[in-house]
Amino acid sequence: MSSLRAIVTGASRGLGEAIARDLAAKGVRVVLAGRSVDDLHRVRKEIESAGGRALVQPTDVTDADSVARLFDAAVAEFDGVDVLVNNAGITAQVNLVDLDEADWDRIFDTNVRGMFLCSREAGRRFAESGKGRAINVASVFGLVGRPGFSAYCASKGAVINFTRSVAAEWARFGAQMNAVAPGYFATDINADLRQDGVAMAKVLRRIPAYRMGRPEELANIVTYLAIAAPDFLTWQTIAVDGGESSV
Repeated sequence: MSSLRAIVTGASRGLGEAIARDLAAKGVRVVLAGRSVDDLHRVRKEIESAGGRALVQPTDVTDADSVARLFDAAVAEFDGVDVLVNNAGITAQVNLVDLDEADWDRIFDTNVRGMFLCSREAGRRFAESGKGRAINVASVFGLVGRPGFSAYCASKGAVINFTRSVAAEWARFGAQMNAVAPGYFATDINADLRQDGVAMAKVLRRIPAYRMGRPEELANIVTYLAIAAPDFLTWQTIAVDGGESSV
């Protein structure tokens, strides 16, 4: 079992919840960060009922002071941070000609600024300790283009290149940064889509595996990068998408 300490942003539901649960199941002490406080406490209770350890820290990843409090809470409760999972993210489907500045900024604030602020806090601590790992949740939409998702595609492309650049910086002091690029996964965010047979068929036609992923299939990749991956593995983006980005 691991003795590591991890922060997972956007941990209240969906992929973030699955990642937090999988890390906790492997013995990692997990700080659950996000804005949906009731859901964070639900996840904490379920992790603790299964024998894990978790701390809830309400966090707005777009606010530098809130992010600083997140890391301070992790240090106070668990005496350090070894792993950061930048999972918090939002999307919107709007054609470019109808996309206003507020929606563009909202997506980039969460998906890019939030990752930057959390990674900066983590990197300062990792540099002192000479070790640490960050895993950024990008998207297959950062690898391919999709109409109606220009802001989201651009933000997730930024996640991927941010990963490449920061990994090169961190390698000098022994820390790693990698990314995962999930495709379509069956979570609460797409529950309505999955009930729409016509829309679902359209999605599945783009996926060679002809199904959506299960959240645990992404979570175990993130856990591998956090716990078991060799230190020599860094700056990689692993597409977990049923082959969607290959066609």
